[in-house]
Amino acid sequence: MKNTPINSEIVDKILKEIGLKQIGKASIREIKRLINWIEEESGEKFIRMEMGIPGLPAPKIAIEAEKAALDAGVAALYPDLDGLPILKKEIARFIFNYLNVEVAPLCCIPTVGSINAAYAIFMVVGRMNPKKDTVLFIDPGFPVHKQLVKMLGLKQENFDVYNHRGRKLKEKLESCLEKGNISTILYSNPNNPSWICFTAEELKIIGELATKYDVVVAEDLAYFAMDFRQDLSKPGVPPFQPTVASYTKNFVLLISASKAFSYAGQRIAMLAVSDLLFGLEQKGLLNYYSYSSVGHCLVHGTIYSTTAGPSHSAQYGIAALLKAINDGTYDFVKEIREYGERAKIVKKMFLDNGFRIVYDTDIDQPIADGFYFTIYYPGYTGEYLLKELLYYGISAISLSITGSERAEGLRACVSLIQRNQFEMLEERLQCFHENHPN
Repeated sequence: MKNTPINSEIVDKILKEIGLKQIGKASIREIKRLINWIEEESGEKFIRMEMGIPGLPAPKIAIEAEKAALDAGVAALYPDLDGLPILKKEIARFIFNYLNVEVAPLCCIPTVGSINAAYAIFMVVGRMNPKKDTVLFIDPGFPVHKQLVKMLGLKQENFDVYNHRGRKLKEKLESCLEKGNISTILYSNPNNPSWICFTAEELKIIGELATKYDVVVAEDLAYFAMDFRQDLSKPGVPPFQPTVASYTKNFVLLISASKAFSYAGQRIAMLAVSDLLFGLEQKGLLNYYSYSSVGHCLVHGTIYSTTAGPSHSAQYGIAALLKAINDGTYDFVKEIREYGERAKIVKKMFLDNGFRIVYDTDIDQPIADGFYFTIYYPGYTGEYLLKELLYYGISAISLSITGSERAEGLRACVSLIQRNQFEMLEERLQCFHENHPN
């Protein structure tokens, strides 16, 4: 081993102790634990790019509203299962203002993060029709969603969308749906981990096929308005966040407060269900619930029996924040543009030192600069590269755990990289490049 920023003996020792036989298959949290151990043992700080967590402070509007709610005594009271009325109203306003889609406040439900929302959707939609027992993932995607489906005993299918962009998406997607076994389609937009963003044409294809084959589309908007190539910051003014909800009534929207609002620690998200789907009666649900209404099964069945909803005070915090956003007095997009600026700088450092971008284009234009980007180093597998970067104090995750077909790649997240670390990152990348000429 050549001289490296992190002592190679320490890295090898901890890799052996932690028992990760295939680091390329390690989960995000396993990588996080590994890096924590190496940092503690070596005394050296890593450039942390493995965890997709916010790196900006939470908005004071939300914090102050939550404090006020706690002072008013809400900690002693259970919130309504389907959420505070004022929060439901502001979620509906937000969806209309930023997606140009109407959803009744009744159908807007706060959840304990988007994971809770996804669990509820898989649980209910996956049991409406016994013939439709499979979730289709348009990958690459968030690995935990697949774990949820596995836990629920449902089946799953997936395909990497990179080679099926634009009009080619219709043929591929229809080949999956025409078998009649798909209950739900899930994807993220912008995409975690590749940061591809679906075009209006692609969303229209997904929406129209969902209607044709009576399939529910679960659109994960965890990175809401983070395609910084267009200005999505003004409420009620186009352009709007692109959404499949413009093209089908068979939709649910998962809107996390973690990244767009930097509110990850309070574990709150928004689940918006189309009015049509929320009121739909499905007799198949009576095998699992005491009622057949989709909305009732979601709220009074699944959410009640799993989490009973997010904390009372967090709901007040997000309600106040959404009101400020909807009223145009707080520009949340302005705050999170920092991620795009960091990505532009950090991505160039990797490219200048021999790395390449895996998912490099949105059909005919370069990929946007945002929360994530994907990298590879010519001549190396993703698993080898992931391990090798440990010696240089840089962490990431393998694309192989995301459903990607690009086994040579890694996902890098810029959220935790501070600007005062840029010089250190550049030095470490230069050292890596010198030791690995290509």
